[in-house]
Amino acid sequence: MNNLVIIPTYNEIENIEKLLTTIWAFVPDIDLLIVDDNSPDGTGEYIKQLSNKDSRVHIIQRSGKMGLGSAYKEGFRYAIDKGYDYIFEMDADFSHSPGELPKFIEKMKEYDLVIGSRYARGISVINWPLSRLILSSFANIYARKMTGVPIKDLTAGFKCYSRKVLENLPFNRIKSDGYGFQIETVFWAYRRGFKLYELPIIFVDRMEGTSKMSKHIVWEAFWIVLKLRLLLILNLK
Repeated sequence: MNNLVIIPTYNEIENIEKLLTTIWAFVPDIDLLIVDDNSPDGTGEYIKQLSNKDSRVHIIQRSGKMGLGSAYKEGFRYAIDKGYDYIFEMDADFSHSPGELPKFIEKMKEYDLVIGSRYARGISVINWPLSRLILSSFANIYARKMTGVPIKDLTAGFKCYSRKVLENLPFNRIKSDGYGFQIETVFWAYRRGFKLYELPIIFVDRMEGTSKMSKHIVWEAFWIVLKLRLLLILNLK
């Protein structure tokens, strides 16, 4: 299979070199697409130089900080155009373990979208403060109840899509970034009849670099869930 991992970056120079090496230790033939938002720390330039030496490395360099959702949408368009079969979302900060990638690939033989879930078997999160854990847990309960999607971790950012899922998502209607984007993509995949699976993972908060979490991301997700609820009420597809 022809597989691609999409990794959005902004100031991840402390993590990116080790991350790529670790990914290839588990899946040597997988391609990597870095979508960099003009990182001041040189992340984009490092990847650009690496892409000239290694055919598995690709980069989209953007003019500024444009958001996680738009980064993934650009990456998804690239993946569709290049004919990749399985397309991963993955963070650059080692919160998503590269060692899980072979498990995703195996499950993709049976499912259309595999979600690396922090809540599939209780709570599997390391290094989060209690306030962050409570916020995430309640956000997922809220999103699940409001959207009717039977997934415990709707805000998960570690995923693998089949190409046919991405080809059928209404990206013209998906406008959010952050957690809201993650909720929307799963919502539409479920509504359009694709087979979803939650793969239990252990999420470890970043050790290097700075978190991108903000109040804007939290409120955006809250309002996106209300919008999706309205779509259900109106039975819009």
